[in-house]
Amino acid sequence: MEYKPKIIRDTIKPLDSIKVEQLGDSIKIFSKLDSLGVYQPYDTVPILTALDSLRIELNSLLQPFYDIQYDSLQQKQVYKPRYRIVINNFTKDTSYVSLPKATNYLTTSSILQIDTVKVLNPIRKVEIDAVKYAEEPIWWEHRNTFGIDINEATFHNWNAGGNNSISGLAHLNLQRTYKKLHLLWNNEAEARYGINNQEGKGWRKTDDKLQFTSTFGYRRDTISNWFYSVKFNFKTQFTNGYRYPNTKDAISKFFAPAYVFLGAGSHYEIKQQKFSLYLSPVTLKSTFVLDKTLSNQGAFGVTPGNHARHEFGILMESTWYKEIFEDVLMTNKISLYSDYLNNFGNVDIDWQLSFGFKINDHIKTTLGGHLIYDDDVKFKEDRNNDGTLETYGARLQLKQLLSIGVMFKF
Repeated sequence: MEYKPKIIRDTIKPLDSIKVEQLGDSIKIFSKLDSLGVYQPYDTVPILTALDSLRIELNSLLQPFYDIQYDSLQQKQVYKPRYRIVINNFTKDTSYVSLPKATNYLTTSSILQIDTVKVLNPIRKVEIDAVKYAEEPIWWEHRNTFGIDINEATFHNWNAGGNNSISGLAHLNLQRTYKKLHLLWNNEAEARYGINNQEGKGWRKTDDKLQFTSTFGYRRDTISNWFYSVKFNFKTQFTNGYRYPNTKDAISKFFAPAYVFLGAGSHYEIKQQKFSLYLSPVTLKSTFVLDKTLSNQGAFGVTPGNHARHEFGILMESTWYKEIFEDVLMTNKISLYSDYLNNFGNVDIDWQLSFGFKINDHIKTTLGGHLIYDDDVKFKEDRNNDGTLETYGARLQLKQLLSIGVMFKF
């Protein structure tokens, strides 16, 4: 629709045509239409005696037609016109045509209030501190940490005895989160590797983990903490694992096993409390054993000779970060899974609980534990010392860690 400027009749002549000797005693300025459709005058104002002063006075009288802003140093105010003045060459009537709106978003502004009931319309101007521009929202958040933990013990002519030892653990955590209105996408990659060397026993692996998790959610209401979600999880290890002191026969390798979880459900998240809960009634769990020797042994629950095992069940996962004391951060992660098709009600458990004690920005002490129970992982032992390994049922796996190290965030 074509814009038709509204005509406001007044006694103002074009500023360039006004001369000082033509100035009268008073001038009357008219406002825009009021609620009754009638042009109401603001007030009768005395005319100044100079053209420059007249321009300033006119600007103050035409405040409804201006956006009033302050510079960042709060030193002066700036009147940005909202309308362009157009003068009819024949009737000398003045009209105001809207100017294009600015693209900047002001977080503060002036308020001009017009009372359309009274004959004389008062204008109330609310002062502002400064003009501030709204920053572009950041939809992506990231958190990267890298740490190295080292423990060492050395003995020399120590009467009580002891073996020299040194151990190290390197860990990397990368997180990317996209959150915008109805969408939430969490991504996390984690890698850990630890080794230990004790005098007379050589190097041994103490920790080995490679994991990637991605959760995509959609919520119908932007104020809700519940998301309809799809979750993908993959985890395996880097190098061979052994049942020490036997270092010839590997009991685990890269992608033997590898676990893949893929399911759909609901995701509940409270960012302020750093708590999340994922519930999925339909989750596919796949166990891959790509090593031929281990697959022929039926390791990790696969049928001997097969390289994969698939299960379909229910999954519950929860993560909670809590600063229980100053500079003491608790991390609690738990995963529970039960297969619908095989021994439903028999729950696989993966629970990690740790406490991080912050010494300064880069040095931290960690005390933690890791508990795993997987009914598909059977243990083998040679209890009779006859050289033959007997297969026993699943057992509770426990790992405890106490370390001090350096941490870097980037």
